[in-house]
Amino acid sequence: MRDEDKQVFEAAVAAIRDEGRYRVFADIMRERGRFPRARLRLENGETREIVVWCSNDYLGQGQSPEVLDAAHAALDTVGAGAGGTRNISGTTSYHVDLEKELASLHGKEAALLFTSGYVSNDATLSTLAKLFPDLWIFSDAQNHASMIEGIKRAKCERRIFRHNDLQHLEALINEAPPHAPKLIAFESVYSMDGDTAPIEAICDIAEAYGAMTYLDEVHGVGLYGHNGGGVAERDGVMHRVDFIEGTLAKAFGTMGGYVSGPASAIDAIRSTASGFIFTTSLAPSIAAAALESVRIVKACPHMRDRLAERADRLKAMFKDAGLPVMAESTTHIVPVLVGDAALCKLTSDKLLFEHGIYVQPINYPTVARGAERLRFTPSPFHDDDLMEALVRAMQTVWAEVMAERAA
Repeated sequence: MRDEDKQVFEAAVAAIRDEGRYRVFADIMRERGRFPRARLRLENGETREIVVWCSNDYLGQGQSPEVLDAAHAALDTVGAGAGGTRNISGTTSYHVDLEKELASLHGKEAALLFTSGYVSNDATLSTLAKLFPDLWIFSDAQNHASMIEGIKRAKCERRIFRHNDLQHLEALINEAPPHAPKLIAFESVYSMDGDTAPIEAICDIAEAYGAMTYLDEVHGVGLYGHNGGGVAERDGVMHRVDFIEGTLAKAFGTMGGYVSGPASAIDAIRSTASGFIFTTSLAPSIAAAALESVRIVKACPHMRDRLAERADRLKAMFKDAGLPVMAESTTHIVPVLVGDAALCKLTSDKLLFEHGIYVQPINYPTVARGAERLRFTPSPFHDDDLMEALVRAMQTVWAEVMAERAA
């Protein structure tokens, strides 16, 4: 590589460092059976115990003995890898049964597995535009990057409506020809602010204008609704949403993504989406673990109740301590606004290295500049002692950081 080529890469990284948002990955090892505790490996090779406060393993299912047993049984039965794409030797009974379980979870005719939630959004949304050449897509302004990328790749007419602004959505839909196919793409839980979409009202607009609906339940599935079908199930509108997309990497504690919907639509996506056709399928052990996890979560509403109680308690404790927990959150996500990239990183570093508390700073481009924050995700396993230790540490660090800002 030429020196001038290397300088391009170095300049890109230097610019990120100058803004105070250079990302450093914490080298951590989760300890089986001790979630949310883990060990952090330091630069000198030594390790220390930490408490993880930013995991998306919302219910701790990645540590469930039954889930681990299912993974081990699959490993012992069929081996490590799938051996190919779904079309070429990569489909096992674990994959087929998991798709049936996910379709049932959302009350849909069929579901299709992908290797991640990012891929399921990107591949599905871009493929829908191929199936409907005249498609208009209406996307919430705070949709996830995977949805944005899929919609961009769709190369169809697209309009961005202000976050949860139904009047703006309806005004934009009126710009489309009356008989053009339309799709409204939105999320149930917006994972940075922790607010939710008005799903019923969006479905009302969709039905009035003949639009399809595409709902990302990544941060809702497993956590809301009596069976864990998500916010749409909780709100009693799951049957009104055409496509429900989700992940296996959060509430279910494994990895992978999926989309569910009408059987004919899922079959068309299966047959035409390059993001599905040309990639090796999930390892059978992962599919088996996910299948067991979905079944457990579906049957255990008390896990959801405990998660909600833990999140509400942490929000109240932060507020009582005078910490700026963001009022937008009505869900299990507990964001604390910092508003400066460098100070957000400094706060995170102090919590980790001085108090053994791991929470990752959330900076641009994940959130807008000036909206930097710490995003806490309490689980059913974060007990009162851990919460009290966290609040004490936050008070100490916050005072130090605010003093530095004032100076």
